[in-house]
Amino acid sequence: MDCEGMDCEGMDCEGMDCEGMDCEGEDSAVAVSVGVIGTGMIGTQHVHRLSCQVVGSRVGAVFDVATDRAAALASEVGAQAAASWPELVDDPAVDAVLIASPGDLHVEQVLACLAAGKPVLCEKPLATTADDALKVVQAEAAAGRRLVQVGFMRRYDAGFRDVKAAIEGGVIGEPLLAHAVHRNPGVPGTFVGEMSLTDSLVHEFDTFRWLFAQEIVATTVVPVRQSPLGAAHLRDPQIVLLELANGAVVDAESFVNCQYGYDVRCEVVGSLGTVALDNPRTTLVLGAGRRGEAVPPDWGVRFGRAYQDEIQAWIDALTTGRTVSEGASDAWDGYAAAAVAETAVASFTRGARTEVTLVEKPDLYAGAGGSANGQEDEL
Repeated sequence: MDCEGMDCEGMDCEGMDCEGMDCEGEDSAVAVSVGVIGTGMIGTQHVHRLSCQVVGSRVGAVFDVATDRAAALASEVGAQAAASWPELVDDPAVDAVLIASPGDLHVEQVLACLAAGKPVLCEKPLATTADDALKVVQAEAAAGRRLVQVGFMRRYDAGFRDVKAAIEGGVIGEPLLAHAVHRNPGVPGTFVGEMSLTDSLVHEFDTFRWLFAQEIVATTVVPVRQSPLGAAHLRDPQIVLLELANGAVVDAESFVNCQYGYDVRCEVVGSLGTVALDNPRTTLVLGAGRRGEAVPPDWGVRFGRAYQDEIQAWIDALTTGRTVSEGASDAWDGYAAAAVAETAVASFTRGARTEVTLVEKPDLYAGAGGSANGQEDEL
């Protein structure tokens, strides 16, 4: 298949070597057949990744309520267009499911995958409420094995992994606090203040639980002077203070109308030193007495490689008999992130510090941050 004819709008296909690649998954005898639910921007990108970039996978079926779009995409990669998402989940030709549908549909679709005994990679959020996310945790615990991986792709970003390695290696001593920024150039007019917590900073909620290997126990949303360039109804920027179980504190800035680009950075301060994550550097321009470099324009460019590595790790796990890739966010992590986001929204509304309440972690999820890979994770 000629990948240059693919509709990659919004997808970072630059540097994608499609020459000689099987984009229709003809080697189906050994490839994991993935059914993809949702063919919006991220779902379409994932279909292309599974078809052309990830080794060991092929797209077996796709579904979207936009049936014409789903049919065209299915034809493009040699997949079937399912008539409904339950049909896709129950299809015996589908080995695993990737969910990229709207967030309010995730819990029902994930639970259906669990009932069918199929591994599932669910884009964030696992659910739009902590109570719904807990249903997934309880269903997995009752079944006695993890099948759900949640798409917090920063765990696969090379820069964040370097930060994690520096902390675990003891280079900076005991991690005490962290600073984080999460800035977007702009958002649609339908975006409201709470969404910076549930849609944007939810990534920080998972990231710092993972980096510090600690649960977040309280959140405080701090009012900030509003940018004159944002919508009148939008409280932007915002600062959220995250208190961790061991006493560490993270201050996370959300600025969804920063104008200049997509900017995600952090610094972890330890007892012996610090480790900082900057934007990936590509080229430097020197001229007219200035030194400059580009800022990523959007999340697709900044984290495109992390998405690919995340899906590759998932497929690698499945081909070796595992159901959740090592170090990935699992259902417990998805539940915890949803609970923190819910608490942050409550702090946003009340203007006060709000404590996070979690149920007792089931033994199935022993090993914080999705790192448990015991017998229960085998296919």
